[in-house]
Amino acid sequence: MFNDIGPLELVTLIVLAVLIFGPEKLPKVIQDVTRTIRKIRDFSENAKQDIRQELGPEFKDFEFEDLNPKTFIRKQLDNDDLGLKEIRNGFDLKKEMAEVTDAVHGRDTDPSPSPAAPGGRVDMTKKPETPAADDRPPFDMDAT
Repeated sequence: MFNDIGPLELVTLIVLAVLIFGPEKLPKVIQDVTRTIRKIRDFSENAKQDIRQELGPEFKDFEFEDLNPKTFIRKQLDNDDLGLKEIRNGFDLKKEMAEVTDAVHGRDTDPSPSPAAPGGRVDMTKKPETPAADDRPPFDMDAT
């Protein structure tokens, strides 16, 4: 909860609390705040239990933390049914970055004569051939 508060901010908050409430009332205020936090936690736990009971036995493994979008996406991406782990493991970021760097610097990494690379990629380092003057580009009915 207070992960991003540094020691200087914590000391500042303590000094402000002593100045605002005074040293006599500060223990009573701390007790009231902790009692309120405890009541809120109990209320939320009771609400969670009521919702789980109302949902029925098919949602017995339902966790409210899964409703957080980050947790939901992380859980779905780690799911083995989709096969995303194989895709993620098959992706070599260093190799891809080296290919991009070579393409930017104009180095030829694949000296194949075909315009498409073996992986179905177009070689961006080669300049496109200019068509003859009487050749028309292909007409695509769907593009117009």
